[in-house]
Amino acid sequence: MSEETPGFDEKPEVPDAGQNDAEPTAADSAKEEAAAPAGDASQDVALLAQLDQARTALSERTADLQRLQAEYQNYRRRVERDRITVKEIAVASLLTELLPTLDDIGRAREHGELVGGFKSVAESLETVAAKMGLQQFGKEGEPFDPTIHEALMHSYAPDITEDTCVAILQPGYRIGERTIRPARVAVAEPQPGAAPKSESAEGEAPDGLDADAPDKG
Repeated sequence: MSEETPGFDEKPEVPDAGQNDAEPTAADSAKEEAAAPAGDASQDVALLAQLDQARTALSERTADLQRLQAEYQNYRRRVERDRITVKEIAVASLLTELLPTLDDIGRAREHGELVGGFKSVAESLETVAAKMGLQQFGKEGEPFDPTIHEALMHSYAPDITEDTCVAILQPGYRIGERTIRPARVAVAEPQPGAAPKSESAEGEAPDGLDADAPDKG
């Protein structure tokens, strides 16, 4: 009886949930592609800045370590040098106190009194002193050197050409290059006005000839 409205009973079509989102356009894709490289570049710059900071810090720490190592090596050398110096001073002080005893031993040896048990003790003492670095010096006939000799007597001699130690009154002693007592000696100087042997030899004529005689040849 009533006319049916065409399409009234038809249910409206409900769009799918996945169709609500709009399809990405070409412009959106271009923006995303442009934004991605810009972000990567900023990250690279930040990483490079951090790397430079790390390198700078490493260089500073390395320089600090090298400086500390050099200071430590200098400290070790200074301590070792001071230790050796203190030891040498102590040894020299001890041996200096023994020099009068060594002088007595030397005089006893010269007079033939170094015999028996006294000889053994004396030689043991000299051996110990030598092991500690003590060296005796001073010999007759050697040139006089004011840095290691002390002249107690003075004379002239015609048969020498330089100041010479003609007698050793008391031997000198040294430890290494350090003199702890100079040798006390008697010194002879060349005779004043005496011509050197080389010059007198030139003025001498052969046997049987007068040096002032003219040449008869």
